[in-house]
Amino acid sequence: MPGAKLDPIDRKILAELQADGRMTNVELAKRVGISAPPCLRRVRTLEESGFISGYHARVNERELGFEVQVFAMVGLHSQAEVDLSAFEQRCRDWPLVRECHMLNGEIDFILKCVAPDLSTFQRFLTEELTAAENVASVKTSLVIRCAKDEPGVPFDVLEDRYARLG
Repeated sequence: MPGAKLDPIDRKILAELQADGRMTNVELAKRVGISAPPCLRRVRTLEESGFISGYHARVNERELGFEVQVFAMVGLHSQAEVDLSAFEQRCRDWPLVRECHMLNGEIDFILKCVAPDLSTFQRFLTEELTAAENVASVKTSLVIRCAKDEPGVPFDVLEDRYARLG
């Protein structure tokens, strides 16, 4: 099982950092019940082994003037690997596209986009996204409000699973 090589302290470190990535190592060590030097070693090992992929601040899009959030469902003409990869690279180059996920089913990709206003998004949609090579169809849904936006993973579910597996 992925993550099985982590012990309960490593998982607690990850859960605490996911909740508050700005805490000091001393505070983190206190919360997980170990001293600061081994805590720092564990964090560095978690970073080096890829369990921690980075740290960032969650900014408030609306406070910064990004009033529009849209999900775009994209269908491609070709699903050959070279064409899928080319579309993914194109998405990485578009600043308004904040997330790009390849899907299984009727839709090839779903994109999460943000824009300061509807006209900026519409310009992106008509001049860039729908005009992009290999794009067959685009359906969009404007976000009215967000009921939940929780980053990371639910560590309590993981711990329950480990407890059941014994």
